[in-house]
Amino acid sequence: MTVFRPLLVFCLATGNAPAEQQSFSTEQLEFFEREVRPLLVKHCCQCHSADADRVEGGLLLDSRAAHLSGGDSGPSLVPGDPDNSLLIEAVQFESYEMPPKGKMDDKDINSLVRWVEMGAPWPNEAAPVSAAPANGFDLAQRKSEFWVWQPIANPEPPSVKQTDWPSNAIDHFTLARLEQSGLAPAGDADRLAILRRLSFGLTGLPPTLEAIDAFLADTSPQAIERVVDRLLDSPHFGERWGRHWLDSVRYAESRGHEFDNDIPNAFQYRDYVIRALNADVPYDAFVREHIAGDLIKQPRLHPTEKFNESVLGTGFWYLGEWVHSPVDIRKDEADRFDNMIDVMSKTFLGVTVACARCHDHKFDAISTADYYALSGYLQSSDYRQVRFESLEQNRQVANQLANLDARYQTLILERLKKAGLQPPSQVSYLTDESVLFDYSRMPQSQYLQEGYVYGPSARQQGLAYMDAKTGEVTVETGGWSTNAPFGMASNRSRKGLSETKTPWRNSPKAVGRCVHQPLNSKTAESAVWSRARGTWSLV
Repeated sequence: MTVFRPLLVFCLATGNAPAEQQSFSTEQLEFFEREVRPLLVKHCCQCHSADADRVEGGLLLDSRAAHLSGGDSGPSLVPGDPDNSLLIEAVQFESYEMPPKGKMDDKDINSLVRWVEMGAPWPNEAAPVSAAPANGFDLAQRKSEFWVWQPIANPEPPSVKQTDWPSNAIDHFTLARLEQSGLAPAGDADRLAILRRLSFGLTGLPPTLEAIDAFLADTSPQAIERVVDRLLDSPHFGERWGRHWLDSVRYAESRGHEFDNDIPNAFQYRDYVIRALNADVPYDAFVREHIAGDLIKQPRLHPTEKFNESVLGTGFWYLGEWVHSPVDIRKDEADRFDNMIDVMSKTFLGVTVACARCHDHKFDAISTADYYALSGYLQSSDYRQVRFESLEQNRQVANQLANLDARYQTLILERLKKAGLQPPSQVSYLTDESVLFDYSRMPQSQYLQEGYVYGPSARQQGLAYMDAKTGEVTVETGGWSTNAPFGMASNRSRKGLSETKTPWRNSPKAVGRCVHQPLNSKTAESAVWSRARGTWSLV
C-alpha cells in the first residue's frame, strides 16, 4: 500500500483535467511512487508544476498527461523509449542539463530510465491545477495594450477648466493633467529665462551678450520664432544633439581593453553625424546611410566639397571595444557581431535583438533565426578604410575613361573582324573547384566599383586593352577584375593608403593618405591619348 508523504502534496493538488486513462500493474505503480515521484518532486516540481511561481519552458511534470503533451520543446517522454525521451536526455546532460543545480545520481537516473521503459506508469488521478491564473503570453494582446507598439495617433486636445492658459494644443494636455492632480500651472518665465532655456536646449551654450540685447529689444510676436531659427541654424546645434546620437552608437575614439588602441579616423564619423544633423538630413536617409551607406547608388555628397557623405555612416558598426589579441578568435568575432547587432537594434528599433543569440525572445516577436540572419549580413561585410573624399570624383573620371574606352573597343573589334581574327569567347571558370565566384559573369548593374579601382566592370575575355608595362595593345584571355583602367598604376593597402601615378595628383590637404583631385573630360581624354600614342595606331 502506498503512503503519501506531506512533501508530495503540492505536486498532487486536485484539478479538473483527468489524466490519460491507462492500466498499470500494482508493482509498476508502487515503483513509480517509491522511486520516481520523489525524484520529480525533489528535482522538477519547483519549476515544472502547477504550483510553481513560474513554469519554465511551458513544461509541467506533475501528471502523466503533462509529460506526454510536453512544453516548448515537445513531449518530455516517449513511453517505452527512453533513448528518444527529452526527460532522459536532460537528466543525462546530453541536451538540456536538468536539474540546473547539478546532475542527479546515476542510481536516480537509472530509476527514471527504467520508469520510461515500463511505459511511464502513473496512477489514474486528476492533473493538478494552479490556484493562480496561467501566465500565458498573448502577443496580439501585448501589441494591442503596450503603448510602444501603438500606431501614431492624433488625439483631440482634452477640455480644461482654465481655458485662458493654454496657448497651443499641447498646453491642453499639460493643463488637463495638472488639473487632474489638483495643481495649478506655474507662472510664465521672463524673456531672459526663455532665451537661456532655448539656447542651452538647442546648442548647449549660454546666449551671448549680443543675443540677449537683440532678443530683449525685439518685442514682435515672432521674436521667439526668430531665436529658434537662429539656434537651429547654428553649427553648435549638431554638436549639442549629436552627442546623444553618439552615445546611442557607443562612440569612442579608442578600443578600450588594456592598451586602449586608437580607432583609425573615428572623428570622421563624429563629424559626419554633426553635419547630418545640421543639414537636417531626413531620418530614413540617415538610417540607410548607417546600415548600407556604401551601397547607395546615388550617395549624398557634401554641398561644397562634394565628397561622399553616405559611406561615412557605416563607420558606426566598427566603434566600441575590441580585444586586441583574443585567445579564441572565433568567439571574439562572434562577440563583435553580437555587439554590432545589439547596438544597431537598440539604436534603430528601440529594442535589443541580442537576446536572440541564444533563444527566441520571450516578449517580442524576435527569433533566433532573425539574429543569425543579421549576423550573416555582417559576416558578408568587411572592415576597411575608404577614400570618401575622392571616391565619387574618381568614379566620375573612371566612367569618362570607360566611355572613351568603349568607343575604341568598337573600332578595334571592327578591325579584327576585317583581318579575319576572332576574339576568344567568354567562358566560366566555375568548373574549377578553387573558384567561388566568376566576377566576369556579373552584370555591370551589380558591379560596384570605387573610382578608378577595378573600373566599371570586370574585364571580359576578348577585350583589347593596353598593357601598362609594354604600352602595347593586347587581348584579354581570362576574365577578372583589374586594378585600374588604361594601365594606371595603383598600390592599395589595407588601410586605404594609396600611391598613384599621373594623371592623378595628390591633394595638399591629405594627411597620412592620398586624396585625389578630379579631372575634367578634356584632361581625361588627353591623358589617354598621351599614354596611347603609337599604340592605338589601328584607329
